[in-house]
Amino acid sequence: MNIFRNRNEIITYTVDKNINNNLYISVQNGEVIVQAPWYFSKNQIQEIVEEKKKWILEKLKEYEIKKEEYISGGTVKILGKDCNVKIKYKNNRKTPQVDIIDGEIKIELPKNYKKVNNTEMLNLLTQKIYNVIAEREIENSMEKTRILLGYAPEDYELLRIKNTLGKCSKDKKITINPDIVKYKPEIIDYVVLHEFVHLKYKTHTKKFYEEIRKYMPNYEKYANEIVGLQY
Repeated sequence: MNIFRNRNEIITYTVDKNINNNLYISVQNGEVIVQAPWYFSKNQIQEIVEEKKKWILEKLKEYEIKKEEYISGGTVKILGKDCNVKIKYKNNRKTPQVDIIDGEIKIELPKNYKKVNNTEMLNLLTQKIYNVIAEREIENSMEKTRILLGYAPEDYELLRIKNTLGKCSKDKKITINPDIVKYKPEIIDYVVLHEFVHLKYKTHTKKFYEEIRKYMPNYEKYANEIVGLQY
């Protein structure tokens, strides 16, 4: 590898000698490649690199800008809708930043996060997103249900429980899994209503479901969408 220095500008480049009579300079993935005739001396090559330094630096800058553009990170369900995930790695970022703009999730990550498995990293960030959204959505649903029924639990919590969207404990404390915000708002309202009614009826008796139907006549529609999950 060769190095060309000019004031504060440093260009490192790799020389590939060949049998052609022409010299070519290219920038590939941020690397400067010089293809030169086999008989060109080191000084001759460096002189040409110096002549082309402006073009080379422009290409290197274009590469750095492109490298920081958003790339696709798949989709994440939020409130029943598929949201596109866009990921950008930035040199000057020290901690992850997540923004939800017009139904699109934009994530900025420190450059060293490139070493982290994308799926694992996205799962962790998705959980953080769900936590933030759940605080708002569950609070709103709880308040609507309290006004609708006229009673409410003394306490509730957001807690990730495997294969469980919600539960009501013996001491009448309601727990809601924040991952519930991947489902549409009507399902969130149904699960919250379901747990509220458990404050009155501990088991799934006929009266339990009659109570739910009184406030949500089409509850079975939502129950069928989350078959296999506990609540």
